[in-house]
Amino acid sequence: MKPTTEDNSSHAAPPFVRGDTVHDCPPTLDDQGVIDFCRNGFLIFPGVVSDEVNSKAVDYLDSVESGSVTELGNVDWFVDGVLKNPQAAGAVRALLGRDFTLPARITNHRGELPESNKGGWHRDGGSIHTHRVEYLQVFYYPEACTDDMGPTEVLPGSHFLRAKHNMMSHFGKIAGTVSTSCVAGTIFLTVYSIWHRRRRATSGPTGKSKFRNLLKYAYWRTTAPQRDWIIDPPFDFAGIDFSPMRDRALFEQSQGAIAAGQMFAWLSGVEEQYVKRGGSCWPLGPVGMPAGLEKTGED
Repeated sequence: MKPTTEDNSSHAAPPFVRGDTVHDCPPTLDDQGVIDFCRNGFLIFPGVVSDEVNSKAVDYLDSVESGSVTELGNVDWFVDGVLKNPQAAGAVRALLGRDFTLPARITNHRGELPESNKGGWHRDGGSIHTHRVEYLQVFYYPEACTDDMGPTEVLPGSHFLRAKHNMMSHFGKIAGTVSTSCVAGTIFLTVYSIWHRRRRATSGPTGKSKFRNLLKYAYWRTTAPQRDWIIDPPFDFAGIDFSPMRDRALFEQSQGAIAAGQMFAWLSGVEEQYVKRGGSCWPLGPVGMPAGLEKTGED
C-alpha cells in the first residue's frame, strides 16, 4: 500500500475560526516528539489529568446519556483540567501552532462492561489523504482502562495508508498495533485519519463507573505552520529515522518514512524547500534536506 499524496498544497488553509474560543500555551514537544507524531500518527500522555478532575468527569458522564457532552466545554474545571491541560494542550500547541481552537464538540464513546462485540478497524468519517495537520483528534480516559476493558487500539503509521474500509474492517489482530490501555487521566492525540478500533471488553467494571467512558474531541489550526515548538539547535535531521513503527509491514520501499518526512517539513514551514527526488534523498539520507532544517549550533 502507498502513503497518501492527494493534497499537494504547501500552506495552511486560511484561519479557520468558527467563533470558538482560541487558546495559546507553551509548546511541550521538541523536534523528536514532533517527528514521532509524524512517524506513527499518535502520542499518548499517561495520567496527566488530576484525580479530582477525573472523578468529577466520571460523576458527570454517569449522570447523562452516551453521545454528545459538548456542554462540558463550558465547565471551568473541565476546560482547565482537560481541554487546557498543560502537557496535552502543549503538544497540541506544538503541532497546530499558536491560537488553536478549543473543541467545538465533545462526545462520549461509552462502552458496556463486559461487551462481547469488538469494533472493526476503521478511520473516522470525513478522513482525507493529506500530509497537512490542520486539526487533531484527541481522546481522554477519565478512569483507568485495562486491555480487558476494551481500550482503543491504533495501527502506527496507518494515517498514510490508502485503504478502503472493506479492505481493513474484517481484519482481527494485526501485528504491531498499540493498545491505549492506561491509567486514569490519560489523554492521547492522533492524526484524524489513523486506523483504529475498540478491543473486545471481557471484564466487568473496576472503577466508579459501570462503563468504559472515552471522550473524543478535536482542536483546529488557525495559523500557518512553522517550527516554533521546543527547538534543540544541534538537532541533526540528516540522521533521523522517519520510518513508522510498522513501516516495513505497511509500506513498500520506505514510503512511510518519505510521507512522514513530508509531513514534518510541512509542519516546520519548509515544505517549499522539499523536493521528493527519490532514491536515498532526504528523509532517507542527507541529500536534498530542506535548507531550513540544516543543523545549527554546537554539539
